[in-house]
Amino acid sequence: MQFLFSRRPDIAEGDAQNQKRKLISIALEIVQVVAISLAIIIPVRVFLIQPFYVQGASMEPNFFNHEYLIIDELSYRLRAPERGEVVVFHYPNDPSQYFIKRVIGLPGETVEIAGGNVKIYNDQYPNGKVLDETGYLDQDFTAATQTVTLKPDELFLLGDNRSSSLDSRFFGPVTRAAVVGHVWVRGYPIDRWKHFTPYNYNF
Repeated sequence: MQFLFSRRPDIAEGDAQNQKRKLISIALEIVQVVAISLAIIIPVRVFLIQPFYVQGASMEPNFFNHEYLIIDELSYRLRAPERGEVVVFHYPNDPSQYFIKRVIGLPGETVEIAGGNVKIYNDQYPNGKVLDETGYLDQDFTAATQTVTLKPDELFLLGDNRSSSLDSRFFGPVTRAAVVGHVWVRGYPIDRWKHFTPYNYNF
C-alpha cells in the first residue's frame, strides 16, 4: 500500500509569502545601500576630490604622461592657492579642456620674466625677488621676456617643462574661478605614489 502526503495549502501559501517578503526585504536593503553609497560618493566626487590623468609632457620631470592624480577640490573653497602648488584648471581658450601647471604668481603681484629668470614683485619685495626653482626644474631657465601685473583674482601659471609648456606666457593669467583644485596625491604608477605639498621658495 502506498501513502501519499501533501502539504496543507495554507502552509505552502504562508511559506511563499514569507519568501516573497524576504526577497522584498533584500531588495530594499540593496536599494538602501546603493542610495547611501551614492549620497556619499557623488558629493565627494563633485565637491571634494576628482581624478585626473596627465596628458602631455608640459610638467616633466615631475609629472609624466598618463599618470593618475587625485585633485583636492575642497581646499580652495576655504583658502587661496599658494605659490608652488600644482593646479588643474580650465584652459582659458577652451574651458572644456583641463590643464595642469604650477602656481608662480599670486593675485596683485607683478611677474617679470627676463634673462631666463622669473622675478616676483609684491609688497614684501618691491624691488623684486628671483624665484629659486632649482628644486623642481631640470633646467632653471624660462624662455620669454615679459612683465605681467596680476589682477586681484588672477594667477600666473607655468609648466615645469618650460621649453614644452603652453602656459601663462602664451594665454595670459588664469582666474581663480577657472581653477578646479590642486594636486593632492599621485596614485599611479604605484612606484611613483606621492603626496604633494606646496614648494618652499623661502619667500
